[in-house]
Amino acid sequence: MADTFAIVTGRSKIQNRAIADAIVEAVRRNRYEVARIEGHAEGSWILLDLGNVIVHIFTPEQRSFYNLERLWSDVAKKSQAL
Repeated sequence: MADTFAIVTGRSKIQNRAIADAIVEAVRRNRYEVARIEGHAEGSWILLDLGNVIVHIFTPEQRSFYNLERLWSDVAKKSQAL
């Protein structure tokens, strides 16, 4: 479970790795823990598990293919109806 998901797009695998590295550095500098990092070596989809925050870093092609936003597309509609 997580409280927040961040979905980020880098322009390339190299940029995705740089984004992930910067996030991990900032998290550790502020004395938080990184629970898990997946996909860093390949770079097209990097997942950072920061506990209550999950960060997905995609290349444009991977973001379009997986389209994670569709998983939560009904949430805004349902919460507006309440």
